Amino acid sequence: MRADISIRKRLLAMLAVLTLLFGLIGVRIGSLTLFQGEPLTARGVRQWTREGVVTARRGAIQDARGNALALSAAAYIVTANPQLVTDEAAFARALAPLLNADEESMIRRLQNKKMASVILKRQVSRETVDQIREWKAGDMQSLLRGVSFEEDSRRWYPKGRFLAQVLGLTNVDSVGQSGLESAYESLLRGREGSLRTEVDARSRLLPDGKTAYTPPQEGCTLRLTIDSTLQGIVEKAMRECLAVNSAASVQCIVMDVNTGAILAMCLKPDYDPNDPPRNDVDTLTDLMRITAITDVYEPGSTFKMLTCSAALDSGTAHLTDTFNCSGSITVDGDRIRCWKNSHGHQDLAQALANSCNPAFVTLALRMGTDTFYSYLRSFGLGVKTGIDLPGESPGLLINSSQVKNVDLARIGFGQSVAVTPLQLITAACAVVNGGRLMKPYIVKEVLDASGQVIDRTLPTVTANPIRAETSAAMRQLLENVVENGGGKNAYISGYRIGGKTGTAQVYKNGKVVSNVHIGSFLGFAPINEPQIAVLVTVHEAQVPVDYGSTTAAPFARQILEDALPYLGVMKSDPSATAAPQMTVPDVTGMTLAEARKALTAQMLSWETDGVGQTVTAQAPAAGAPMPAGGKVMLYTYENQPLQAVDVVSVPDVRGMSMVEAGRMLRARGFEMEVSGSGLAVRQEPGAGTFAALGDTVKVTFALPQETE
Repeated sequence: MRADISIRKRLLAMLAVLTLLFGLIGVRIGSLTLFQGEPLTARGVRQWTREGVVTARRGAIQDARGNALALSAAAYIVTANPQLVTDEAAFARALAPLLNADEESMIRRLQNKKMASVILKRQVSRETVDQIREWKAGDMQSLLRGVSFEEDSRRWYPKGRFLAQVLGLTNVDSVGQSGLESAYESLLRGREGSLRTEVDARSRLLPDGKTAYTPPQEGCTLRLTIDSTLQGIVEKAMRECLAVNSAASVQCIVMDVNTGAILAMCLKPDYDPNDPPRNDVDTLTDLMRITAITDVYEPGSTFKMLTCSAALDSGTAHLTDTFNCSGSITVDGDRIRCWKNSHGHQDLAQALANSCNPAFVTLALRMGTDTFYSYLRSFGLGVKTGIDLPGESPGLLINSSQVKNVDLARIGFGQSVAVTPLQLITAACAVVNGGRLMKPYIVKEVLDASGQVIDRTLPTVTANPIRAETSAAMRQLLENVVENGGGKNAYISGYRIGGKTGTAQVYKNGKVVSNVHIGSFLGFAPINEPQIAVLVTVHEAQVPVDYGSTTAAPFARQILEDALPYLGVMKSDPSATAAPQMTVPDVTGMTLAEARKALTAQMLSWETDGVGQTVTAQAPAAGAPMPAGGKVMLYTYENQPLQAVDVVSVPDVRGMSMVEAGRMLRARGFEMEVSGSGLAVRQEPGAGTFAALGDTVKVTFALPQETE
């Protein structure tokens, strides 16, 4: 009996223990299922599957005609399984040079045996991947058996430096870093896909494993307002402009006068976005800036077209008004000089053509702060234009409540105000297009992956700063500047060109630098029915005469000469004949009255520096050919520097080829008369002498064996 009781107790005890154990197991199972189920399942999936990202094809960037400016090219990610690499050093020695990767860094990655896969290199070309595959199939099969490949893409810019800063660039992960690539990142990047495959415990693909593939969604395409042909014309001109002027930098914007569309934009120096200097962050950061919209400067005399149009439109000035320039004007005790000793009496058209500072000081003071500032704000100064590019600056405009008379006076001729090149050309277009301030834009359309237009930019009028009648008057005044004033270096026979030159101060460390300037020219064509505007700015040209008329205007002319026929603008009088050639007489030593009489007899005009009454020098020199009606500079100074904007030092072209010599002379505003062939051996006028813009330099060429 006692034995039965003992057995029964032991069974009950065993049952209690088993019940407790099963209870604990049930609690554990419940805990794993209810509270840790999702993370454990995910962990398990990670252990028996390998998931890779399928990069979305980034949207293209095209010009206005659909030509590719930026594309996503096929590429690969090269990875390796450290668990399958037995000799890390030999592995790295084989692949690092081919992948252009650091050997030591590759070894460190491969030594991490806990990882199932490490990335060796991104954006590897198909040619390189094919080479690695050949090695894997050959003698290096055992060494490289841990290597695998995944789909990737890399950004490719077919035209290299073409429009570099505007397009911008992406990083190794195909994320936009600057320019349009950054501004439109959300549209260009698309949506990533994925690829999941089953693997064994050693991360090897299972032969009968399942594969789950989610396709990527391609990004949208941007179609720009940029015309590749016009951009090419501008790129060529700006390369020459930078070289000929030995400038720190040059900028050019070509804009549709009537819509605000950017047809071309070129900034130099630049870089190749296919091979940017990523190892020098400071240099790359500086080169990536779109300086035409980020950097401000005092525009100088190009600003006078805004002052003039505001004065005319407000009724504070009329075309018949006259001004007297004695070489300077005093405002609140501050003496403001003109570039010339005296312009004497002149009407408004002459004042603009002469770029007379005192005349525009007078106009600004006549208007007063309230009136002048209302026009400046209507022209969009002091605020961003709203262009669809990143990093735009609003410029600098003194608060109207803090403006003194001397500030207002200087603003009148383009000082004490700072603008971006984009702000200036946008405002200037309103001066000539009938008075409509247009919002500038560079993206014309956005297309989806199937090529359907999903967004289109339409021209937008943001203000009407002046009346159409005022705009018509300004067109005539600006045409006169090119025909008879400081802008004549942009004159093109058969075309009606209008524009204005400018020479601005350069500030460094808060002080004006006296020996360098910013030369610029802002022109329109054809001025009777303007279609395009061209702004060329040249920063810190290292040439003897760095006025905008000599550093910028010749290249604006070069752009317009090539652009207008392309745009279908025909010459107004293609049969027009050139003016007869006259010979410049020797008038040095004569009184001004005698010199004027001698020049009049030769059907030539004149300009003086207004210093004295006896001619001490002249440009061009006696005996030089000159078209009838041309202007001869008469200098009456004694041991004083030249101050004329219409003459320039003749460059030394000896030793150059015919093409190089012609390019150099054309860039300085001269024509070339050729004799012989080979290399330049003689020139007349000689290098270093001063001659009038548009003069002909006679260059003799000879083959090397014929030189003296």
